Order: sequence, then structure tokens, then C-alpha cells
Amino acid sequence: MFIPLGDDNSDRRIQPIVNYALIGVNLLVFFLLQGMGENHRFTYAFSTVPQEIVTGRDIVTQPDTVTDPATGARFRMPGLEPTPLSVYLTLITALFMHGGLMHLLGNMLYLYIFGDNIENEMGHGRYLVFYLACGLLASLAHVFTSVTIGANLLIPSLGASGAISGILAGYLLLHPKRRVRVLVLRHIMQVPAIVAIGVWFAFQLISGLGMLSGGGGGGVAYGAHIGGFVAGLLLVKFFTLKF
Repeated sequence: MFIPLGDDNSDRRIQPIVNYALIGVNLLVFFLLQGMGENHRFTYAFSTVPQEIVTGRDIVTQPDTVTDPATGARFRMPGLEPTPLSVYLTLITALFMHGGLMHLLGNMLYLYIFGDNIENEMGHGRYLVFYLACGLLASLAHVFTSVTIGANLLIPSLGASGAISGILAGYLLLHPKRRVRVLVLRHIMQVPAIVAIGVWFAFQLISGLGMLSGGGGGGVAYGAHIGGFVAGLLLVKFFTLKF
């Protein structure tokens, strides 16, 4: 168990209102629009479906029974619902939806701890654009990875993980030595950000390599996680330039 609990915010100059708003939107979408994951019509209409992005056309399917390649478990998957807007916009709408409560809470914890520091460096407007850009590039990375490895292109993806990966990458470049409080095997300790984020990224990389080698992805878009992280590394310096 390795869970971040907080970091040093003593140098924060502005209130992270955009970060709070992003967290609020994610919570509202999950609890009100997704019905805590029970509203399949909404969720399967606004998630990113790689086949739709590749072809540019909306796809509607019937419910089906599928097998998880990682566990062999069989489960009922709802069919894809009509998307009442351009399918390309699902690359953004999917960033504000989650597959379950733990998925949501885990993402919001990381966003709450690390996002405010990036907003402090960039300012409100730039931070919002940076967040959305990392999320968009992460979604595209997931589509590209799915096509490359021959995954099922009809399986939808959703979640803020790709955008948050970009936030973590930016934090790592800007504040590699900042102390982060973490819970490790029932003990609370402080470690440098490079360790806290490095552990997270190592897990994503190992899991992603397992998927690429045919080990199955368990439905997790590791390509989006890694793509978002790389996007954050490449973009953070530009978004913190002083014009």
C-alpha cells in the first residue's frame, strides 16, 4: 500500500479555484449524471470508444457477455449508446467520468494533492488548458495504443487518469524534491516527490508493458496514463513561461 496524503503548500500564492472546480465537476458528473455508475445510457454515450475515433462515426451496439482476458471472468457489458454530439468530443467528455467510486476517489486524491501546486505555477487559465491538453493527448494515446496492439476497439474508456498523469509529470519536473506525506504499510512518512510520483509511474509502466506483451490490460487504459505523463513532461515548461 502506497498512498499520498499531502504535500508542502507553504509557497502557494493563489487559491486553486480551477483545481477545486475540476474536482467538483468530476464529483457532480459521477453522482448526478452517471448515477454512481448505474446510468449506463449516459456513461456509454459519452465515453471514448477507439473505433469511433478511428472511423469518425457513432457506433451503437447491443449488450453482450464478454470475458476479461486477465482474469477469465465473464460479465455483462452494456451496449454502446448513441452519442448526441461529435464522437471526437468524447475525447474530452470521457475525462470527467469514472468507472466506479474507488476509481473516482483515487483520481481526485491525486488531483487534490498535486494539482494545486501546478495551478499556482501556471495561473488559473493556463492550468485549465494544460489539464485539458494532457487529457486530450492521453485519450489519443489510448486510441493509438489500442489500435497498435490489436485490442478490442469497441471497449469504451473513461476517467481523469490521463489528465492527472500530466499533472504528476509537471509536478515532478517543477518540484522533484518537495516533500510528500505518504502512507506505506500502515506507516506515515515523508518522501521526495520524485519518489512518490516515481513509484506511481513505475507501476503504470510495468502494467502497460504487461498489456503490450499480451498479458491483458484488465480494462485499464495504461496507454492513456503513460501518454498523459509524457504530454505533461513536454508541455509543462511552455505553460510556465512568463510572457
